[in-house]
Amino acid sequence: MRTDAVLTLTQWLSPAFPVGAFTYSHGLEAAFEAGGIKTSADLETWLTDLLTLGSAHADAHFVAAAYHARVPLAEVDRAARAFAPCRERLLEAEAQGRAFCDVVGHVWDADLAGLTYPVALGRAVAIEGLPLELSLTLYLQAFVSNLVSAAQRLGPIGQTEAQRVIRTLSPICEETAREAADGELTHIASSSFLSDIAAMKHETQRSRIFRT
Repeated sequence: MRTDAVLTLTQWLSPAFPVGAFTYSHGLEAAFEAGGIKTSADLETWLTDLLTLGSAHADAHFVAAAYHARVPLAEVDRAARAFAPCRERLLEAEAQGRAFCDVVGHVWDADLAGLTYPVALGRAVAIEGLPLELSLTLYLQAFVSNLVSAAQRLGPIGQTEAQRVIRTLSPICEETAREAADGELTHIASSSFLSDIAAMKHETQRSRIFRT
């Protein structure tokens, strides 16, 4: 495997990459306030559902669909937008996608614009000739890491427990990446209803520190 491919992916998916991922909790803030998540075990279960049944699972398929481009990219992007269960989830996809397109377009001279985050990533991976399955795995790990970081700010979850959650979920990231790599839009589904409802409730939450 090319070292430069790994370095590019880790740069794109680093917390330092300016897509503003740290400002989004993906509904976790509402889940913590409602008492749905209280411990690291609760968090691990919640994130496992997202990886195997929910938004992270769907996003991985959108990344792969954009990479393979068997249908027009605009169609993949419309599907990604349609899959957002509420306004704030769509905000996450659009705002991070816009930031990613802007930076990658300027630094890597890639032709990206107006795409949601997973679709923009999939297209960029294809343009740069990066390995898809590794890209998906690192994308999912970055997704998990960002939400674990948010959880540390929201509840009594320490640094060591947080890292244990990320390590435990890493094989699930790999498994979901393998499953999603075919990029077939017809395989996309989502059934993590508690997470979707939490994201909806966050829109009217009175006191909050995250955008979603």
